[in-house]
Amino acid sequence: MNVRRHHISGLATAAATALALGTLSACSSDSAAAGNTDKFDVVASFYPMAYLAEQIGGEHVNVTSLTRPGQEPHDLEISTQQRAQLEESDAALYLKGLQPTVDEAVAQSGIKTKIDAATLTELEDLGTEDGHDHGGEEAHSEEHAEEHSEEEHALDPHVWLDPTKYAEVAEGVGKALQKADPDHAADYRKNTADLVKKLTALDTAFEEGLKNTRTKVFFTNHAAFGYLAHRYGLTQEAISGLDPESEPSAARVKELQQEAKADGVTTVFYETLVSDKTAKTLAKDAGLKTDVLDPVEGITDKSRGDDYIQVMEANLKALQKALGSK
Repeated sequence: MNVRRHHISGLATAAATALALGTLSACSSDSAAAGNTDKFDVVASFYPMAYLAEQIGGEHVNVTSLTRPGQEPHDLEISTQQRAQLEESDAALYLKGLQPTVDEAVAQSGIKTKIDAATLTELEDLGTEDGHDHGGEEAHSEEHAEEHSEEEHALDPHVWLDPTKYAEVAEGVGKALQKADPDHAADYRKNTADLVKKLTALDTAFEEGLKNTRTKVFFTNHAAFGYLAHRYGLTQEAISGLDPESEPSAARVKELQQEAKADGVTTVFYETLVSDKTAKTLAKDAGLKTDVLDPVEGITDKSRGDDYIQVMEANLKALQKALGSK
């Protein structure tokens, strides 16, 4: 849909522009489809953002994700090709604070519509909310991981795992698309309402399904589920912090083993996109079971569902089983 910018770039004689076009033309057909189609082209940072764009945009949008299926989003490094795709698209939808290289690329791009999901709901620091030390909820970068102390925490970006907050983001994305592509505003408005209705129903299912459980404590591989725990009166205890690749200390592992006994924890949850080694080692040493609690950062053939709603419903069942739902 980016006809005007495509026309301008075609006439430009600057060497940098020529290089960018050369890079784009060398892309595969899938990658080239990121911009300059006859639809409203949206580049999403990773799956939860792509899902919103697809559900709200419907037939009027062409959505491309910077994060490949199966790729851990925290590890994403933006390529020259992807920077060119950003320039050729109509909108970028991302979550600032989750993927630093995406934040930088979007900020440096000339893309007209930049939709930051972090501004569409309130991000919170959930690190010390329940009075437990969660091993340091550091930001998603090695620099912050090296500098953080046990007292330092970061705003948690995993808002999509709370259906209510995700619905707030959806409403903001819908308004942004209506403004950026007014010719299809009515459809965007309707699609947004339909999606919010689904998310509201999902919230109700979680609230009712987790209301009466034998325990309220669950162990996870990394601290992705703080918003979900807060919303439904649970306590998340993460082996590592917000960074799924960080290693827990021996003291943290011992603390979790003791807490498992004290709080009646039966299960250590691991994820599909990161190593399950630490989670399974802890479970073995503490005599616990293991299961998957998916942070829905990407959909693969290992996912327990084909989209966000289905995987979240699977998460609910896993939590009910682990917590002893009555």
